[in-house]
Amino acid sequence: LHSRFRLCPLPSRTLRSHPPARCFQVSAAKKAKEAGDKTNQALSAEQQERIRKNKEAARQLLAERNVPPGFGDSWRRQLAGEFSKPYFVELMAFVAEERKRYTVYPPPEQVFTWTQMCDIWDVKVVILGQDPYHGPKQAHGLCFSVQKPVPPPPRLLRAPSSPALGRAGMDSPLSDPLGVLCLPGVLLLNAVLTVRAHQATSHKERGWEQFTDAVVSWLNKNLHGLVFMLWGAYAQRKGSSIDR
Repeated sequence: LHSRFRLCPLPSRTLRSHPPARCFQVSAAKKAKEAGDKTNQALSAEQQERIRKNKEAARQLLAERNVPPGFGDSWRRQLAGEFSKPYFVELMAFVAEERKRYTVYPPPEQVFTWTQMCDIWDVKVVILGQDPYHGPKQAHGLCFSVQKPVPPPPRLLRAPSSPALGRAGMDSPLSDPLGVLCLPGVLLLNAVLTVRAHQATSHKERGWEQFTDAVVSWLNKNLHGLVFMLWGAYAQRKGSSIDR
């Protein structure tokens, strides 16, 4: 049979190859941006402004929740933006933990006494110190100051007087540095606002410096005729950015 019939090979079929489908790869970020652009186009200017105000109110509410106890109202309104920043949140957690383990001065309700003495807009003189006194019943939230009947520490008695008080509109230059602390409009601000008992500078470089730098910066930018009294090398370094 094989010899009589010869098998003819079938013609091979030519298979058409279809071009590969085009792949469109769009990143998730691009999709989100396009969706956001379309949403913004659909919103009116009034709606976008309302959204912006709501976001700002939410940020303000978050900051208000982080306001420490005893913080003066006028100061809170101007400095509230600091309270929600990571460094300040970490700072408050650090101080709270320190109080659980050690004696810390001043007491929590007196850390911000300096914000209660006058309105932020009424400050005329700023006296900068380093950190609170670390002995019992000394520190109460004002630099270079102690409450009666606690005797003043030696470094307070050595504090110089300054004719700058007269330039700031105070009644008369004082030869007694203790008298400066009784004048209205005098801000007594330490660079570091808490300290462990009997351990000077124990809360240094924990975040207080950044916060008090923000205070000094606000005062320097917003108040006119302000006098800064920088007692000591540390205060002079901290006040190096003051433009007056």
